Amino acid sequence: MIEVEWLFGIFSYLIGSIPNALIIGKLFFSVDVRDYGSGNPGATNVFRVLGKGPGLLILFLDTAKGVFAVNLANGISVFQTSVMGISSTPATDNHFIFLKVLFGVFAIVGHILPLFSKFKGGKGVATSFGMLIALDYRVAICALLVFLITYFISGFVSLASMMAGISVPLLFVTLFDYSQYPSVIIFSIGISLSIVYTHRKNINRLLAGQEMKFTIEFKKRDTL
Repeated sequence: MIEVEWLFGIFSYLIGSIPNALIIGKLFFSVDVRDYGSGNPGATNVFRVLGKGPGLLILFLDTAKGVFAVNLANGISVFQTSVMGISSTPATDNHFIFLKVLFGVFAIVGHILPLFSKFKGGKGVATSFGMLIALDYRVAICALLVFLITYFISGFVSLASMMAGISVPLLFVTLFDYSQYPSVIIFSIGISLSIVYTHRKNINRLLAGQEMKFTIEFKKRDTL
């Protein structure tokens, strides 16, 4: 059974590794988004380089990675019941929650270090948000509110992403009692640190006053 769980984990990593921004950019616009804007193959840079429509599509697809990966844990339950004849695992079972976290983390790692694009990927914010939606939509909504408030005050997506990431473990511990699920607490702290780490260049630019503010209309396709 452990082998099956790790196979699902590897599959989650491969799902996370799909470079949506590169695929959409090259397939429909003949553009490598890494050559423009911030050079990051994520939704924010796609908004800058290709515009609102492609940006929203990449945001949706990268978020869907996290949602899909977490819900692969349900596939384990189906496998247990239909193939092994074991009664389905309760949704609140600690091991079941651990599998959800594990598969989600694999997808995030895949997005940040993608196998299909030389291990140079995005910053994992959208995929992490998708994972949060699948784990507990209430935490996802609160983190989104932190993101939006910070963004509208500052105009910096990078700062808003970091503040939202930092809020996640606080939300899990304070507003929503997940103390009985150590895997969720460890994940939330890890994802917070991960988001800050992947934004380390943005932190330097923020401190130097060189960070780009973001608006959806920032870049038109015809200027490429």
